[in-house]
Amino acid sequence: MSPMHQNSTPPADLPAIWQALLGWFAASGRDLPWRHTRDPYRIMVSEIMLQQTQVDRVISKYHSFLAAFPTLEALAAAPTAEVIRAWAGLGYNRRAVNMQRAARVVLADHGGQFPRDLPALLALPGIGRYTAGAIACFAFEQDVGFIDTNIRRVLQRLFAEPTALPEAQLLALAESAVPPGQGWAWNQAIMELGALICIPAPACWRCPAQRWCRDYAARRAADELAFEAGAPTMPAAPPRARALAERRAAPYAGSSRFFRGRAIDTLRALPAGQSLGIAALGAALKDDFGAGDMPWLLALVDGLARDGLLERDGDAVRLP
Repeated sequence: MSPMHQNSTPPADLPAIWQALLGWFAASGRDLPWRHTRDPYRIMVSEIMLQQTQVDRVISKYHSFLAAFPTLEALAAAPTAEVIRAWAGLGYNRRAVNMQRAARVVLADHGGQFPRDLPALLALPGIGRYTAGAIACFAFEQDVGFIDTNIRRVLQRLFAEPTALPEAQLLALAESAVPPGQGWAWNQAIMELGALICIPAPACWRCPAQRWCRDYAARRAADELAFEAGAPTMPAAPPRARALAERRAAPYAGSSRFFRGRAIDTLRALPAGQSLGIAALGAALKDDFGAGDMPWLLALVDGLARDGLLERDGDAVRLP
């Protein structure tokens, strides 16, 4: 275990935390389909789908996507337009295009076998540090640490309060906290804790790691001080939690991501291989679309084309 900042060092009783969390997960973890496989292709599909998308929405799409593209070879060989169509309802359509690119690289450069080491996984298109770590851990059962939204929140509260750690230190903390030989179960458990209990407004009374949690201890101490002062109220949400809530409240309609998504949805609704005039696309995106909006629309179309989400042929566009 590498030395770390004093506010981010796992406690000496880390084995007790391992035992508590792993026991809780074994008894209470959800039965999710991707937890029944070690196929790196299926793990990649599930992990990329789960980015920015709730589990309940992903489950049915996971099954339908794998029914359409059951193997790495099937995904690599499919027309990109069909992959984008199969991604409908998940949002962030670029994820689907990058995943197909990754599948093609695995076939072309690795003989159809997923690389097992992090540097090679990170070299695949669209695969970042989290997804690479998840594939290494959940497909190949390596003791790898990585961070997603839920893991970040649990680590910050359990080990690092009150100091908000930078990403590099949190990743080092994630790596140092993995119990030897149990990376698969540990990472599943800590993600599950963040999804079900250690949520933005945590249900600490249900948490199996409550007795070791630095954040819980700090808030409990603040509660006791408030009670003694005659104001028995819970402390306000931490600044990071408030900032996250404010970001979620930011308007989505009218944003670039909103119109990118609507543009792909419009093209997705066309029969296979059919194109749509750029002006007609603009009218589908904005009820009051006019000539003055054309520069904005062309910039939107060019950006989608650069990302591999559409093809432009003169004054018409279609899915690739």
